[in-house]
Amino acid sequence: MSLVINEQEQMRREALNELLQLGINPYPAESFEVNATSKNILEKFPSDNALFQDISLAGRIMSRRIMGNASFVELQDDHGRIQLYFNRDEICPNDDKTFYNVVFKRLLDIGDIIGVKGFVFITRMGEITIHVKEYKLLCKSLRPLPVVKEKDGALYNAFTDPEQRYRQRYLDLIVNPQIKETFRKRAKLIQSMRDFLLEKDYLEVETPVLQPIYGGAAARPFKTYHNTLDTTLYLRIANELYLKRLIVGGFDGVFEFAKDFRNEGMSRFHNPEFTQMELYVAYRDYNWMMELVEEMVEKIAIDIHGTTEIDVGGEVIDFKRPWQRFSMYEAIAHFTGTDISEMDENTMRTFAQSKGLEIDPSMGRGKIIDEIFGEFCEPNLIQPTFITDYPVEMSPLAKKHRTKPGLVERFEAICNRKEICNSFSELNDPIDQRERFEEQLELGRRGDPEAMILDEDFLRAIETGMPPTAGLGIGIDRLAMIMTNSPSIQDVLFFPQMRPEKTSTVTGHTELFGAIGVPEIWIPVLQQAGFAEPSALKDANPNKVFNQICGLRKKLKMDAPAPKPEEVKHWIDNVT
Repeated sequence: MSLVINEQEQMRREALNELLQLGINPYPAESFEVNATSKNILEKFPSDNALFQDISLAGRIMSRRIMGNASFVELQDDHGRIQLYFNRDEICPNDDKTFYNVVFKRLLDIGDIIGVKGFVFITRMGEITIHVKEYKLLCKSLRPLPVVKEKDGALYNAFTDPEQRYRQRYLDLIVNPQIKETFRKRAKLIQSMRDFLLEKDYLEVETPVLQPIYGGAAARPFKTYHNTLDTTLYLRIANELYLKRLIVGGFDGVFEFAKDFRNEGMSRFHNPEFTQMELYVAYRDYNWMMELVEEMVEKIAIDIHGTTEIDVGGEVIDFKRPWQRFSMYEAIAHFTGTDISEMDENTMRTFAQSKGLEIDPSMGRGKIIDEIFGEFCEPNLIQPTFITDYPVEMSPLAKKHRTKPGLVERFEAICNRKEICNSFSELNDPIDQRERFEEQLELGRRGDPEAMILDEDFLRAIETGMPPTAGLGIGIDRLAMIMTNSPSIQDVLFFPQMRPEKTSTVTGHTELFGAIGVPEIWIPVLQQAGFAEPSALKDANPNKVFNQICGLRKKLKMDAPAPKPEEVKHWIDNVT
């Protein structure tokens, strides 16, 4: 397998070799001490000039304007961008001007990381600038950046394709640094939530990710195998059953920020790996937990935005307490005009199908209700709303309602049309719990791939005795989408799961392509277009091949001029 290197990358490698010949290490090991940031300088200069007469700053070169013996560079660090001023005779005070004329002007590139020392001043154009007294190359970049260019108000080479941005998040962070704010807000969200719970004296814990029996939610798991134990293990779909074991063990309140994994479909609301916070508090119920959620999320909004009102996709969502409340059946009646609370499974199936829903034969009553609610209710819930009192069939781990037969003490908070949290008065009756698990086993036998399985050790734990407990699971990714006004879950994950990337490599056909007149630079491009070997070009449409090459040339940001249509036709004509 050969590495595909375009012309710009080859030039950078040549510059790398020339730097080495000059005795310059392009990847030095020693520390470079930094005592200032772009943001700090831009905010505080010139009000406190004395702070910035001997500064040391490091970052990435994002643009250069070379004007003979003086040049300007735009440097980007973690906090923003700032202008640098280079003067040849100050960089090279002696007769040897190599470090400016050769290294700086010719061997450095956009994307290289440098450290500079100097002082801050204001140019005649009024721009705060660092006057560089000395600089050091800290890392040579071997790949060009997709640097955005602007002409006549239009942007060119903008790195905006979502798939590229998610696959190459490092590039996204470099050329679209504004997205860092999304992840800073996400971090602030988690810290705000953690502080809130710690202040209430709840214990933050960790529970197993690899589990011999998965449980705590209705979902399909990822399966793996442990060689030493000679046993199948599962990536957890929830941490609920382990946290409840800790309540049995005597803790009054425990919580965990957990990475969970569900082997399900992907969408802008679903990633197979996701983060949720689960909380369990002894001697409390779901009514108390609703008030805690309102208080906590209101605090998070204020901590991040300074207000409870947040713009999300053009809608103003207000997290100020109290939130709207519907029971599950009330919500369905409100949005469909039909009370389904007394319907049996067959009647409900007929009703759902009459509404245009596709109902699988394996679905029980609870799944059918969930489908109806998801189709007709969720899309109408913009402001934060509690949906309470779910049918018992939908909630195998929740306690039966104290006054409403057939229901359980459960709520979900819905906001911006999606669930953001789920909570129960937890079931602590071990006999009832075993019966619920057995009902789930029956649904599994009927073909439901998300039915729960029976966990004997968990049953043994609650047979020991679990106090009345309120439990909560809150989706961090979904809440982060709302708090950062992000339309997709991929926008709030640094590295979302993606389909395998299609790659093309130069295989053993280089000489064969050369024999029909294809220059070496276009061989990998043809292969990426689907022509793995020259014979694949036989009978191909020359104009179509030419357009494919031009499209890939633009996508790959190649500097080489495109071949002429007649050249492409000549290649195809030479295929025997």
